[in-house]
Amino acid sequence: MLKKNDEKINGFLFVIVLPLLLFSMSYYGFETSYVLWIKSADKAPDFIFESVYAYRVIPNFLSVYVTEAFTFIVENHLPFLKDFLSKSGSYFYHSTFIINAFFFMLSCSMLDKIVKMKPVELLMNVRVRRLVHFAAVFFMVIVQYVPTNCDSIAVFFYLWGVLLTLRYLHEKKKVNLIALCAVVFISTFVRETSCLNIAFFAAVFLDWRQFKNKEYKFVKDTVCVAGSFCLAYIGLRMTIHQAASFMEGIYIVKNFTSPYNLAGLLFGVLGIYFTYQLSSEESSQFILKKYLFFSLPYLFMITLVGLFWETRLFMPLILTGIVASTHQFKNFIP
Repeated sequence: MLKKNDEKINGFLFVIVLPLLLFSMSYYGFETSYVLWIKSADKAPDFIFESVYAYRVIPNFLSVYVTEAFTFIVENHLPFLKDFLSKSGSYFYHSTFIINAFFFMLSCSMLDKIVKMKPVELLMNVRVRRLVHFAAVFFMVIVQYVPTNCDSIAVFFYLWGVLLTLRYLHEKKKVNLIALCAVVFISTFVRETSCLNIAFFAAVFLDWRQFKNKEYKFVKDTVCVAGSFCLAYIGLRMTIHQAASFMEGIYIVKNFTSPYNLAGLLFGVLGIYFTYQLSSEESSQFILKKYLFFSLPYLFMITLVGLFWETRLFMPLILTGIVASTHQFKNFIP
C-alpha cells in the first residue's frame, strides 16, 4: 500500500509539478521579444477578434473572461498582490499564463496516459518512459517563447484526439470514434491544427491494400473524422466574416531567407528526425512516415503563411513522432 502511494506521489510530482515549474520559468524566468507587448496589454487586444484570429473562438472567449475575472479578484479581494503582479506583467499576461498552464498540465496528463498505453518493450521500464515523457515536456516548454492564447489548448485537444484514436485502434469501440469526432469538431474552434488529428487517424488506419481488397470500413471512419473538421471549419467561415479568412500574410520568401526562420525550420526537422530515431520498430517508423505524408497540407500552409521561427507550429508533429516511437503498433495495425 505504501509503495502504491509512493508511485502515485512520484507520478504526480513528475507529470504535474515538475512540468508546471518548468512552464512557470518559461513565462517568468526570462523575457523574449515576443512577450513585450503582451506584458503591457491590460486586456485581450482587439486584433484577436480580427482576421484569422477571430476563428479561434474558444481561446478568445477564455482570454476575455479569464482576464476580467482575474482582474476583478485581484482588485477587489487580493489588492496586496497588485504591486507584486505588476512587476511581472499585466493582468492579461498573467491570465494568459493561467489558461496555458492549466491546459499544459492537462496535456502532460494526457501524454502520460498515451505513453503508458501499449508501449514498446523499451518503455516497459518506467525510468525510460519518464525520460521520454520529460523530453516531450521539454519540447512543449521550450516553444513557449512565443506565448499565445491558443497553442496550449490546441495541444491538449490534439493529444486527446491521439489518445482516442489509439483506443479505437485497440478496442474497436464506436464510442471512441464518436468521441474523436466530437473532439476534432470542438478543437477546430481552438485552432485549425485540429486537422492533424485526421492525419494521425489516417496514418494509423489507412493502407493501400484496403483499396485493393475493396475494404472501405476505415475509409468511412476517416471520412467521419474529416467531416467533423470540415463541418466546424466551414461553419466558422460562414458565421464569422473576415477580410482574411485563411492567412495574415504570405511569408514563404521570409521563411527561406531569414536566419531566424531557417533556424526554426532546422529545429523542426531535427526534432522530427530525433523522434524518428527513437523508434525501435519498423511499424512505428512506418506510421510516422505515413503521418508526415498526410500532414503535407499542414506543412505547406505553415511554409506559406506561418513563420518557422515560431517553432510552436512544429509541436504537434514532434509530439506525434514521440507517440509513434513509443507505441506498440506491430500487432495492431489493420
